Amino acid sequence: MSYLAPSEFVTKMVDAGESKIFMSTRDTIIRAYMAGAILTLAAWFAVTINVNTGQPLLGALLFPVGFVMLYLLGFDLLTGVFVLSPLALIDKRPGVTLGGVLRNWGLVFVGNFAGAFTVAFMMAFVTTFGFTQAPDKVGAAIGIIGESRTLGYAAHGAAGMATLFMRGMLCNWMVSTGVVGAMISTSVPGKVIAMWMPILVFFYMVFEHSVVNMFLFPSGLLLGAKFSILDYLIWNEIPTVLGNLVGGLAFTGMTLYATHVMTLPKCQADKAIKPRVAA
Repeated sequence: MSYLAPSEFVTKMVDAGESKIFMSTRDTIIRAYMAGAILTLAAWFAVTINVNTGQPLLGALLFPVGFVMLYLLGFDLLTGVFVLSPLALIDKRPGVTLGGVLRNWGLVFVGNFAGAFTVAFMMAFVTTFGFTQAPDKVGAAIGIIGESRTLGYAAHGAAGMATLFMRGMLCNWMVSTGVVGAMISTSVPGKVIAMWMPILVFFYMVFEHSVVNMFLFPSGLLLGAKFSILDYLIWNEIPTVLGNLVGGLAFTGMTLYATHVMTLPKCQADKAIKPRVAA
């Protein structure tokens, strides 16, 4: 498995962030839509394993298949662009602006949500035979997840909100490590192994992932779970998005950039990361 030195894969991180900022609206939405759909299919798969086997570790071991597929196909998650796009701005790449970073985040959020909601509707339809009966045991379990991870946090007030935010931070620390891990190797097996490990950790530890939650909570609402859209937004999605942003950028993006680029002598830094103008 070919391995890249840290200064080399951090260069790839900045290059990737730059390319995402200059990507067309059409391509950004399509790639984000497919990423949201594939990741949430894997979440449905993992919950099904947990329900049918009673072994959460087994579901966590297999959930990363979705992340691996979407990454190898070149699709984009909000948690990934939270880390990569700002690096191009910090590195002062020509033409990269704060507005471009925010545009990228906004488009990826919309695409991820659309893909996740598509799978949520399909899951709700399948587990209720077209909404003609009560959900099966998998659908019922997903509804319970939605209630416990909205109303459960709300019951603890400010402490619940802080816990939710911190779980969001911890989540994208791991998920963005998976994104970076894929850049460490130039072989498919190496990429898969490097991605698999941190994604397993995040899922088994029940950290909060904004895109996975775009599936779990709308699914619960479609299946009649006892929480509201406002509960979902205030007591999960918004704090999770903010936690994902802070955790991924602070613990992965900025730490790697600071220690592997900013500490290089100027001549080496110029060689390691060369400004590029988008084609």
